[in-house]
Amino acid sequence: MSALKTSVQGDKSASERVQLGTLTSPHGVKGGLKVYSYTSPIENIFQYPDWLVGTGESLTPMRVRQGRPQGKGLVVFLDGVDSRTDAEALAGATIWLPTQKLEPLGTDEFYWYQIEGLSVVTVSGDVLGRIEYLFETGANDVLVVKGDADSLDKRERLLPYIDGVVQRIDLEQGVMTVDWDPEF
Repeated sequence: MSALKTSVQGDKSASERVQLGTLTSPHGVKGGLKVYSYTSPIENIFQYPDWLVGTGESLTPMRVRQGRPQGKGLVVFLDGVDSRTDAEALAGATIWLPTQKLEPLGTDEFYWYQIEGLSVVTVSGDVLGRIEYLFETGANDVLVVKGDADSLDKRERLLPYIDGVVQRIDLEQGVMTVDWDPEF
């Protein structure tokens, strides 16, 4: 079972799209923008050249003309953004992608945005809470499970996202079953 990091910031209210990152600030005078990417590796954001750019309440379709690494970050040039003034207007905008444009996954593979928000239940039926988010450690991904009103307690738990711990994921039911001692 594997989880592919496409979005740590899944938009749970709009399951038809996923947030790929943010346009943070202008770069240079020719319309470049610095990008904060939620993909892993960060350059994967450029695998999706057609973005929905969110400013305020609106989403505008925009096409990536050029994207590249710049220092420890990324810089993008978008069609129609040709000056620093144009880029300044997009600073802070969010980058979205319709979920139907994501690569199809194999059996037992999931994008992070699909896992976030699932209820976590042990094989013995104890409800531990909901998956708040995931993070990478190098060895394996980690689930941050927050206790809620339906859970055994209000504790936050860190569970490794590995075979043996994660037993089953049912996206339709919104449940992840884990082999985990609730006392741990």
